[in-house]
Amino acid sequence: MEYIDAPPAVNFAALSTMVGTAPPVAQDVTYERILRARSEPQNWLTYYGAYDGQRYSPLDQINTENVQRLTPAWVFQFGSSGFHAGQSTYAFEAAPIVVDGVMYLSGWDGWVWAVDARTGRQLWQYKHAIPFDVSLCCGNVNRGVAVAHGKVLATTLNAHVIALDAVSGELVWDTTNGDVRAAESATVAPLVVKDKIIVGSSGGEFGVRGHLDAYYIETGERAWRTYTVPKPGEPGSDTWPDGPAWARGGGNAWVTGTYDPELNLVYWGTGNPAPDFDGAVREGDNLYTDSIIALNPDNGEIRWHYQCTPHDVWDYDSNMECILYDLDGQKLLAHFDKNGYLFTLDRRNGERVRITPFGERITWGEIDGDGRVTPKVVPDKEGEPVHFWPGPAGAKEWTHAAYSPRTEMFYVPVQDVGSEVTLRHREFKESIPYWGASVTVDADDMQGFVKAISAATGEEVWRWRNETPMSASALATAGDLVFVGRPSGEFTAFHARTGEPLWEFQTGSGHHSSPTTYSVDGRQFIAVPVGWGSWIEGIVPAMLGASHGDAVFAFALPQ
Repeated sequence: MEYIDAPPAVNFAALSTMVGTAPPVAQDVTYERILRARSEPQNWLTYYGAYDGQRYSPLDQINTENVQRLTPAWVFQFGSSGFHAGQSTYAFEAAPIVVDGVMYLSGWDGWVWAVDARTGRQLWQYKHAIPFDVSLCCGNVNRGVAVAHGKVLATTLNAHVIALDAVSGELVWDTTNGDVRAAESATVAPLVVKDKIIVGSSGGEFGVRGHLDAYYIETGERAWRTYTVPKPGEPGSDTWPDGPAWARGGGNAWVTGTYDPELNLVYWGTGNPAPDFDGAVREGDNLYTDSIIALNPDNGEIRWHYQCTPHDVWDYDSNMECILYDLDGQKLLAHFDKNGYLFTLDRRNGERVRITPFGERITWGEIDGDGRVTPKVVPDKEGEPVHFWPGPAGAKEWTHAAYSPRTEMFYVPVQDVGSEVTLRHREFKESIPYWGASVTVDADDMQGFVKAISAATGEEVWRWRNETPMSASALATAGDLVFVGRPSGEFTAFHARTGEPLWEFQTGSGHHSSPTTYSVDGRQFIAVPVGWGSWIEGIVPAMLGASHGDAVFAFALPQ
């Protein structure tokens, strides 16, 4: 297939009325400082706020007693401009990074911005050149950036990894991470570990083979690559049939992992096997798809794995976060999977501690406490529809749960939506969707929840019901608050111990991102990107006509 490179990037920064620079606050962001991220709660230095993935902040200026006074402090708007940014293609999914009063974030179509975190004023912008004919796996999205050593690091829709100067926004290095002609792309926020960043690939719905890569921060040179589907002869290859199925097996790793520095292990979730639904062409468990894998960040070696849905025929990616926490002397890992179950593992070795359901309706199959998986509804006859809960949207999307060490509870955005799936065999063709069924999402029988789950037992403590599935990340704070955005546009604060809604603000567009919190000059802010679209139509089809939006809202108490 002939492929035409994109023309040189237009210098949109020079064409803006807000041309400027950011203060050099990112110069001193190092691995050692990110290790101690929770000791400087005024900043949000890495994707989840800290390496443990808890999405918890020790800030407590905004708390259960005063949250009712929370008001908008500023709004940053941009607009859905770009080759790929149609109303049904893009969503604003970023998790803003904040360093000493400067916010760094990414958007659709290769945009990256630096913003004054006090006022919302744009400091600089960067636009990556993305070819018009790039195949988008699941929308025109980007989940955020990493910041270290004076650089802002990001991935792009055409499978590049880039480093920008954090002061000027100018390109420092640009490395190709995947074959865009085979429909590989990249949407993940990089994870800084020591002198490298680690990124995962996207494109599983096109039948590409997933991989994780590490690049040196200073040069962009690749340090290692680890494929998430083994080739013949490698450990796990016996879970694939003879033939080419492994080479087009999916298992992409498109959500940022977490890291335990004491064990020197990175934990990363992998996506569904390809093709979706049609298991007849890939008999076996299909490792390491739908798995949690623990890797040595120095060389990419897989140290252990746990597969959540062997031989997945329901589209249950396991890309969701791996939350690291210690309880009663145990080093634990919690993972809320699309298949509706919470997996609690010993993060030293991957041994199972407990498995408990958190999804509302689970009919596809059953997983018992010993980890035995019993499929019950299987799309195995071509043309014959089957119906199961949760549907391919999952009991939880990629958006993240939070954990509060104060309450020892997880706060989980839950989707309760089923689907009818009809098997359709398809032949593999490079860069063409490798999708083995037609899917009709239930439009009239869906709901969502925010559920609080005990970290000690896996049991539900409280729940709050929403009319539509909840598909945005939760944020927990030391003010005993939990913040979660809703598809209908409300940004809501809950009492972390009781689930009582205490405050909400209508932002004008649905939420599908990750809110963060920080403080500048002693004033705490809660920031959340809003922008509704892309794959979200597969989760809440009843809201296809909703406002799309493209703004970051920052809230604070009145001065």
